[in-house]
Amino acid sequence: MSVSTSLHSRTLPDPAAMLRLIKPVTWFPPMWAYLCGLVASGASFGTHWGLALLGVVLAGPIVCGMSQAANDWCDRHVDAINEPDRPIPSGRIPGRWGLWIALAMSAFALVVGSFLGTWGLAATIVGIVAAWAYSAEPVRLKRSGWWGPGLVGLSYETLPWFTGAAVLSQSLPRPETIGIALLYGTGAHGIMTLNDFKALEGDRQTGVNSLPVTLGPDRAARVACAVMLVPQIVVVLALARWGAFVHAGLILALCVGQLAAMRVMLRDPKAKAPWYNGTGVLMYISGMMIAAFALRGLA
Repeated sequence: MSVSTSLHSRTLPDPAAMLRLIKPVTWFPPMWAYLCGLVASGASFGTHWGLALLGVVLAGPIVCGMSQAANDWCDRHVDAINEPDRPIPSGRIPGRWGLWIALAMSAFALVVGSFLGTWGLAATIVGIVAAWAYSAEPVRLKRSGWWGPGLVGLSYETLPWFTGAAVLSQSLPRPETIGIALLYGTGAHGIMTLNDFKALEGDRQTGVNSLPVTLGPDRAARVACAVMLVPQIVVVLALARWGAFVHAGLILALCVGQLAAMRVMLRDPKAKAPWYNGTGVLMYISGMMIAAFALRGLA
């Protein structure tokens, strides 16, 4: 009791809790997607290394970190059920500090985004709006198992990929690049659905209609697998049509590997979803970079 009272009597946030609030483990997907955009643009890294580095930092620690802080603030009641040891419900980030951190990072993201030119700033604005639309009332797209993961997938994969390509070329990316980025962002809907398994009980109690809640774990896992695989097959067909046969073959091989991992995961989706994130998702994102190099060869 004394420990709990001490935690909730804090007036300033714990620095370690602030780092946990912005979840560094989540930064990798948008950073990787931004790098895919840089590669796909066909532009030289040597003359634009500053834009490349700044964009990676913006996509990961700043915008993604901000989105995690916003989500934790808006989800503090859900986290009190699912993960009471998280920074806000545990009291290590007291009062409205979680909200203030998210708002400050939103403003900082706009400042940094302005250094990436018109395309970079516009993409930053879209990313900030998407983050708050996902988590905050009255929109709170997180309540939907279809709209929520879809928005996150597009924000984590398509938007940074598009931004990396646009910033480095300082122009609208080629239709092929936009199309491939959209496909991988769409497929990421399945990855986000698998992430929802860990919050199943809290989502059910607080009215968040994730697919694991509305469809049940088994059906939701099968839907997630299909959503991840179909866009990748379209990528394979598109690359083959454009003559990038080696790249298409490599991505197809990765799809076969994902199918094998999916068979294991589907035996017990709730228990195996975290395992799949370390195996099947790794193959998914490897295919993203292969596709980016294929697009670079077409530039």
